Amino acid sequence: MTDCASHTSCFPFLLIFEMSDSKQILNRNHWVFDMDGTLTVAVHKFDEIREELGLEPGLPIVKTLDSMSPEEATPLRLRLQNIEIELARQAQPAEGLEGLLRTLQSKGCKLGIITLNTRENAWITLEALGIDGFFEDFFVMGRFCSLPKPSPEGVKKMMQEWQTDEEDTLVVGDFLYDLQMGRSAGTATVHVDPTSQFLWPEMADFQCSSLKDLQQLLS
Repeated sequence: MTDCASHTSCFPFLLIFEMSDSKQILNRNHWVFDMDGTLTVAVHKFDEIREELGLEPGLPIVKTLDSMSPEEATPLRLRLQNIEIELARQAQPAEGLEGLLRTLQSKGCKLGIITLNTRENAWITLEALGIDGFFEDFFVMGRFCSLPKPSPEGVKKMMQEWQTDEEDTLVVGDFLYDLQMGRSAGTATVHVDPTSQFLWPEMADFQCSSLKDLQQLLS
């Protein structure tokens, strides 16, 4: 796959709404997933990556590189790509991943991924997880395919291609940017947090500790 620049437990789980409202949200037909830490076991240690790239702690990596001159950014992007490729090859599935995808597939749902990783690395990850067959080419978007999260641009592109709207779409992720992206696009949002801390309750319509929780509700 070429880059667009060139052409996650057991019950009980936490819910914000009553069960009927939650089921209505999960019965939507268009699902947009974050990848790292949502479909995979979280392994990215971003502070260590920042340190290796010589970036200050806490700065968003992609946005920081985008703000640099090409001379500064190009070698750092190369180093970041090498780090990400190695992590992609070692990717492990989040609990309940394949069961959830099979359940959604059986219901005829459309699936997409929006990641801050590159599109090339996303496909390496999906192949390592053995789930690349669940996704179509256009609907795997990396950081060069649209404005990066928390921008809603990627979600809006997918909804347009699916010929659907925000009332039948939801975004699933493990981090604030994912939830902000869904909110900005007008979709429902699902926060998956294996620690069950749920740090941004105001940003999520539905909270759960694993993808297995979602799969059990759907089936």
